[in-house]
Amino acid sequence: MEVFRIASEAYSRTLSCAGTANRWNLKGQNVLYTAASRSLASLELIVHKGAVKPALLYKVMVISIADDDYLTKQIQIKDLPINWRSFAAYSVLQNIGADWYNKQDSLILKVPSAIILNEYNYMINTEHPDFSSKVSFVRTEDYFWDSRLM
Repeated sequence: MEVFRIASEAYSRTLSCAGTANRWNLKGQNVLYTAASRSLASLELIVHKGAVKPALLYKVMVISIADDDYLTKQIQIKDLPINWRSFAAYSVLQNIGADWYNKQDSLILKVPSAIILNEYNYMINTEHPDFSSKVSFVRTEDYFWDSRLM
C-alpha cells in the first residue's frame, strides 16, 4: 500500500519524526502520520498547521508499506468517544495511540480522519521491529499549493 505525507522540503527525504505529541500519540513516541491520499494529506496539514506558508517549498512523500494484514490495527469509530473529532478528546485518543505504540502489536494504526469521514490516516510506529523491513521511502513529488486553499 502507498501512503502520503506532505512535509517541508527540508524534512521530506527521510522517514523520521520529532516525537511531538499529536492526536494519536504522546510526546516522545516516534510516529509518522500519513494519509491514504495526497488530498487528505493536504487537508490534514492545513488543519494541523493552522496556516500554510506558501513561500515554503513542500514535497509529497510517497511511502510504501507491505500489504500484510497483521501489520495493521484499525480503530473503529464505534469504539471512540462521541466527541472524538474534537480537541477535547485528544487525551483519550492519545492514550489509545500510546497503548498501541507501547504494546508493539502492529506496525500501523489505521485511524479515521477527523476531517473527512470514511477516509483514513495511517500512523506508522518507527520504533516497531518491522519498520525497517516493511516500510520504505519511495520518492518525493513536487507539491503545488493552490492559492484558493489559503
